[in-house]
Amino acid sequence: MQVTILPGTINGTVTANPSKSAMQRAVAAALLSNGKSIIRNPGLSDDCLAALDVAEKLGAVVIRTEEHIEITGSGVHPRSNEINCGESGLGIRMFTPIASLSAQAITINGHGSLTTRPMNFFEEVLPQLDVKCSTFEGKLPLKIQGPLKAKNITIDGSLSSQFLTGLLMAYGAVAEEVTITVKDLKSKPYIALTLQLMEQFGVKVTEERFEKFHFGKKQAYKAGEYTVEGDWSGAAFLLVAAAVAGKAEVHHLNTHSAQSDKAILEALEKAGAGLLPGMFTMIVEKHQLNAFDFDATDCPDLFPPLVALAANCHGTSKILGVSRLAHKESDRGKTLQEEFGKLGITIDLHGDEMLVHGGTGIKGGLVHSHADHRIAMACAVAALTADGPVIIEKAEAINKSYPEFYDHLQKIGGVVKAGEPQGI
Repeated sequence: MQVTILPGTINGTVTANPSKSAMQRAVAAALLSNGKSIIRNPGLSDDCLAALDVAEKLGAVVIRTEEHIEITGSGVHPRSNEINCGESGLGIRMFTPIASLSAQAITINGHGSLTTRPMNFFEEVLPQLDVKCSTFEGKLPLKIQGPLKAKNITIDGSLSSQFLTGLLMAYGAVAEEVTITVKDLKSKPYIALTLQLMEQFGVKVTEERFEKFHFGKKQAYKAGEYTVEGDWSGAAFLLVAAAVAGKAEVHHLNTHSAQSDKAILEALEKAGAGLLPGMFTMIVEKHQLNAFDFDATDCPDLFPPLVALAANCHGTSKILGVSRLAHKESDRGKTLQEEFGKLGITIDLHGDEMLVHGGTGIKGGLVHSHADHRIAMACAVAALTADGPVIIEKAEAINKSYPEFYDHLQKIGGVVKAGEPQGI
């Protein structure tokens, strides 16, 4: 699918889409709880739908209504010997330890870019917890057989904070007087979100400097109601759109959220954008923008909107944390360099550092999402200040996390056209 974004001014109000990070964690917690949980403001992106399918195959009963989703859980009791996490990195890293709570042999699969991502860290850690585990040369499919035994364990946190999320959630169902010790943890805010959500579902973990996670007396997840907050990862693109091309008010954003991507506010402030926070609302408007330095190590999903922002700033912006980008839906550092290069923006990559040479003018043209949802959205934002239309190929990649994105961009004034335009 091709989508064309025309240059133009942003002005409008929109409600942020639900956080897929919070939604997927809530689905897992509801699976592990005894009884019926109600998830309000549910996310329905591809990753969220994949999480609901996995929960069903692991034993939950899922009912979707117009207003909410009901998940009746009773722990992990697989109905199938195979689960598929779609293209969700969080899904496979979180649900694998959870599925390991069962004694049943289970094959875990995925599709798209997930089939190329490394999975060998499962083979390094899960056998220490009495789980049989094998991959196909370090990639999918993943075969496991538990049951997982919660023990004192030390893991390398640089491997994946998402795997630690799964381990914490699995331990929450069975652990007693054990500690997970983590070395060199990346993306601490995501673990804060996990602990926050676990506590809402009745499981409290004692944490020391994000290095030790202690489980005391055995606990149990409790079913309940949970409202999914707005997604800072997706909203970041709308906020940057406003900062570079006009003004927008984005509702349903919690400025006290544990989501790491609310750090986009820090970057916008450094760049000189006009910010007016409200009660679960954020207003951003265009001011003169200047180059900024930003460390995105703990929030790597912000790289694409940060690049769209930096492209519109006068001077060279420096963004740290490039090493976190290699195993996303695409190799995002190189993909951003390639696609923004087509739009006339020079990006240099030096080890863990990205330099974006902004203020040189963005050109219209033809770009490709590389089947990466965040690349498609970044190019759409860049198009707003280009000297001509920008055509995005494989534009449907947004469905992975934010299927409403083009509609929301239109709500705040963006001109979005499906299909190839004439005369370009």
